[in-house]
Amino acid sequence: MTEKSLTEEYIKELSGRFESVRRNIENASGGRAVTLLAATKTVPADVINYAINNLGLTYVGENRVQELLAKYDALRKDGLHIHFIGRLQKNKVKYIVDKVELIESLDSMALAETIDRCSAKINKVTDVLVEINIGGEESKGGIPKQSAKEFINSLKTLSHIRVRGIMVIPPISDPEGYKAYFNEAHRLFTDIFGDPSASVSDPAILSMGMSDSYIEAIGCGSTMVRIGSALFGKREYPEPSPEAPDEKETN
Repeated sequence: MTEKSLTEEYIKELSGRFESVRRNIENASGGRAVTLLAATKTVPADVINYAINNLGLTYVGENRVQELLAKYDALRKDGLHIHFIGRLQKNKVKYIVDKVELIESLDSMALAETIDRCSAKINKVTDVLVEINIGGEESKGGIPKQSAKEFINSLKTLSHIRVRGIMVIPPISDPEGYKAYFNEAHRLFTDIFGDPSASVSDPAILSMGMSDSYIEAIGCGSTMVRIGSALFGKREYPEPSPEAPDEKETN
């Protein structure tokens, strides 16, 4: 991962970005509750901890198992909610199931059964979101939208996972294109889970919207947005390690 330096200049930029994103969320939501989850891929632990300690950050999402494990011990975890938001391989589940509060990228029954089995070993019920391939893209993971309801119903047989909602990543688009995909996802979400505002406790989660689309997503009913570069600045990627094959990402 890159080493962003906590210089006075960067701290000022970071604070400004957090303030701007929160203001945009408030304006777009009209006062409705929307969770800001910081997508912290390539962001070092000291920067994350600064945001936790000084900028009110409480939700973070990691894309890569190896990076999550490298940062985990250094994170200030008191009151912190850690999600896994990347494409998850079955053989990596055992490394993170005890470290994350929610897995946002469940996209197959085989993965669900692995999460269930690993969770049972540590006597835990793991919360998950089912990833829906809302754009029908072959290059992306996710359950086909036409199979979503049946798939989610089939997960009721697994006693150590709990489906909390859905996550979507639409094709890259313009604002109107994003709105079309997000509205379709919201219709699917409410058909399966109902209106989240009707639930006082543990409302279902509709996780959609990233740095280039979160305002449109909130306008279409998103209850959680995953923001990376709009908070931390442009990502700088390290050279890939030959010992660590790349993991597919969703943010």
